[in-house]
Amino acid sequence: MSFNPYVPRPIDRPTEMPLAGDADLTTLDEAKIFAAPDDPADWPTWRDQLTRWRADARARLGYTGAHYDELPLDCFSVCLAWLWDETLYDHERGVFTVEDFLDAADRDFGGFDGVVLWHAYPVIGLDERNQFDWYRDVPELPEVVRAFQARGVRVFVDYNPWDTGTRREGGTDAQEVAALAGKLGVDGIFLDTLKEGADELRRELDAVRPGMVLEGESRVPLARIADHAMSWAQWFADSPVPGVLRAKWFERRHVLHHTRRWHRDHLDELHSAWLNGVGVLVWESVFGVWVGWNDRDRAVLRAMRRVQASHAAWLRAEDWVPLADHPGTGQVYASRWTHQGVPLWTVANRGGDHDGPWLVTEPRPGRRFVDLVTGADLTATPTPDGRVAVGGPLPGGAIAAVVATDAPVPAHPAPAGDPSFPARAAVRTRTPWAPRAELPEGMVAVDGGRRELLVRYRVRETGLYGETPYVDEWKPLPPRLHHTGTLRRNVQLGRFAIATDEVTHGQYAEFLRATGYRPARPERFTAGQGPADAPVTGVDLADARAYAAWAGLRLPTEDEWQVAAEAGLLRRREPLVWNLTESEHSDGRTRFVIVKGGAAYRAEGSDWYFDGGPQPPDVSVKLLLTGAGLTRSEQVGFRCAADLSTGQE
Repeated sequence: MSFNPYVPRPIDRPTEMPLAGDADLTTLDEAKIFAAPDDPADWPTWRDQLTRWRADARARLGYTGAHYDELPLDCFSVCLAWLWDETLYDHERGVFTVEDFLDAADRDFGGFDGVVLWHAYPVIGLDERNQFDWYRDVPELPEVVRAFQARGVRVFVDYNPWDTGTRREGGTDAQEVAALAGKLGVDGIFLDTLKEGADELRRELDAVRPGMVLEGESRVPLARIADHAMSWAQWFADSPVPGVLRAKWFERRHVLHHTRRWHRDHLDELHSAWLNGVGVLVWESVFGVWVGWNDRDRAVLRAMRRVQASHAAWLRAEDWVPLADHPGTGQVYASRWTHQGVPLWTVANRGGDHDGPWLVTEPRPGRRFVDLVTGADLTATPTPDGRVAVGGPLPGGAIAAVVATDAPVPAHPAPAGDPSFPARAAVRTRTPWAPRAELPEGMVAVDGGRRELLVRYRVRETGLYGETPYVDEWKPLPPRLHHTGTLRRNVQLGRFAIATDEVTHGQYAEFLRATGYRPARPERFTAGQGPADAPVTGVDLADARAYAAWAGLRLPTEDEWQVAAEAGLLRRREPLVWNLTESEHSDGRTRFVIVKGGAAYRAEGSDWYFDGGPQPPDVSVKLLLTGAGLTRSEQVGFRCAADLSTGQE
């Protein structure tokens, strides 16, 4: 491996600002962050150069900012949510629970301004359904969007430009994205893997409804800040002395959302967002992997949210001075924002516990200096030059928001909490007991005992079981992504029977006639409607379990399936379909199951697709469970198993 995944790549690092007056600043046009000098004596020149670069860049582009005049602003805090997160969708009842989701968000994070409803990856590629199908096939999704909006939360969908190997639409991607956005009534589009959307996409969106936001991933090109009002600031490394976000400096109304998806400590992102007047992306379940925020970071964000709500106009003010009014020593830094002549200082302590001045400014007679984060009055000590040093105790890593006021300010507890990672276990659902006194017809017996199984899988961002594939890593890249991984599973199996063949459509139709079974969500339920001797498809895990229970059987575990297949005991019907197994897990946020055997279908053209094609017995694939019947696929079926007592033939 030619890079260290635990340190920022060169592309992620801040860009130094030349301080020479005749320096060519056009080389800075595509920076992520303008690094700040270490020496406070250089900061005035650095700020002058920032101002020169901005004026020149805006003049070169003929920039007007007109797009921002027609948009709702101040979307600071955005949650990227898996559409089938267990806090958003009740899998037992088959209903969305938007109110509960938002109540929890208010409690834990101080609420969200926006939510990205992530829908297809890492499941897309299971069959020919494209990214638009995975949204369109949720009939109540427009109502879900309206429920978020009724609570003041803007809704975004994601666009996957790499989806070129599934079913094609009649129009271009830009036309289909715009049509989908119009149908759902969303507020904008998150661009997966794209820094910018094509001109055609912008035109198509505007033709459907002007004012929809485009948010590119990572570093939005300078020329596209004009029509991309937000950007997804993923993996932006700051300088030791806090720097300035290029896009925000260029256009004060542009909102970036800081995120480092695999990190367990978000304080650096929060500090940069706070000092730059931008937001964060809260992403606790990354493609089925729990990477939840710790209590301390949640508390800091809740404090930020209060000030963002009350002082949004300051945080997009033209009069912004980074590294303002520094007392000369220490690692407490401030940005000064002035709106209608009234200053606000956002303050971050990037060092250890501090008790002393935070900033030095002009006195404000008749007013006291107050921290809006805690409501505490601050000390204001006169300095020899006629100014005042404002400050007090500020714990390491803490933030503050300073105003001079004569009005009462509500008190709040200082944001604090446990900084350790709030781990979650992915708990396996209990395997049903399906005892049989005799070997059922069509099954073979497999001896029990302890087995060490070698499992192979493609290393994806979704992991395999409950593990986190990347911890505190910057952007995972090959060879640490999409390669073949191995897992050794030491398992104790009881003696069991397993069906030689998958359950067929004909057998499932018999079950339906006998029981009248109907799933809670009937979408895509086609079991029993295909050729009688073909593998039954159009089932989800509940449908398969219902059949097995009626037959006095159960599904095999993934380990039982592998043992039997490696022994040559299983046949595969045509067409080849993935086999569901009794391997459901949940961490309280995401449900998944392990599928085995491969399928006839394989989506080509991108490594981001779900695995496909025939697979050997030792290969396991993690399938995230969706709702509204979307797990049902013509590429997924099942077989049955039973529990045998020792000695049965």
